[in-house]
Amino acid sequence: MKLVTYRDAAGTARPGVVRGEGIVPLDYPDMRAVFEDYDRAIASAKAARGDGTALDAADLEAPIVPKKFFHTAGNFREHEEESQKADWSHEIAPWIVFFQNTDAIIGPDDPIVYPPHLTSELDYELELCVVIKKAGKHFDADAARDYIGGYVLFNDITARDIQRNEMRSGVFSFCKAIDTFCPVGPWIVTPDEVGDPHDLRMELRVNGEPRQQSHSSNMWVSVPQIIAHYSALGYSAGDILSTGTVSGVAAFSDDPQANYLKPGDVVECDIERVGILRNQVIGWEDAYSAPPR
Repeated sequence: MKLVTYRDAAGTARPGVVRGEGIVPLDYPDMRAVFEDYDRAIASAKAARGDGTALDAADLEAPIVPKKFFHTAGNFREHEEESQKADWSHEIAPWIVFFQNTDAIIGPDDPIVYPPHLTSELDYELELCVVIKKAGKHFDADAARDYIGGYVLFNDITARDIQRNEMRSGVFSFCKAIDTFCPVGPWIVTPDEVGDPHDLRMELRVNGEPRQQSHSSNMWVSVPQIIAHYSALGYSAGDILSTGTVSGVAAFSDDPQANYLKPGDVVECDIERVGILRNQVIGWEDAYSAPPR
């Protein structure tokens, strides 16, 4: 089952479920409310029928804006290995966690705005995310499976030049939290439809050219282990937990400057059985009709 947030004919954002080629609305104010009443809401979604809104004509938004976005890294060791070849400034160690700026979230087909006054090294990072189904804390990996409410795509847009400067202190956040740097979508896919999260083909394309190609089986830890590890921080229903990116980022390529994103580029994140998240990079003046201050 695919859960979406879309704008209806009146322009109101509302949650819905994809049925065939259409979207049937759910009787909840937003997707957070769906996850806060998860079992009843999913049962209602399974029973939902009606003509609804045509999916191909729908204005989809980010499917959910979480209370907390747990941003984890170091879970794919191939990303650390490629960083060593590129002589990156810091080790991409296991169990890195920080929080994403939820105000930076954008949805499918929303533009990523290139801020030329802030960065000249705009990079991409394909990630699989888990949407947490219920509140909880301090549990083990066996219990973690019951906290998985769905999966969603995430493109962790990163300003590498800012990141290098931030990492002089060993921490970073600003480089990944700039407005529009957090594309999420196009929908949340329930666990029954995804199956094994460690058996998914993963690919990121820029203008149709594959840049990142990997497989979720390459995680050195399992999804339940990741969820359990960070449960000490406490989860709320609808929180998002990223699982880290794979090899193939522009910064660690043979020619980073040629591979960094620029206005006009179209980025597609593609994970098997989860979907395709597509966003275009646009220039600052195209977005705001004025030069940056």
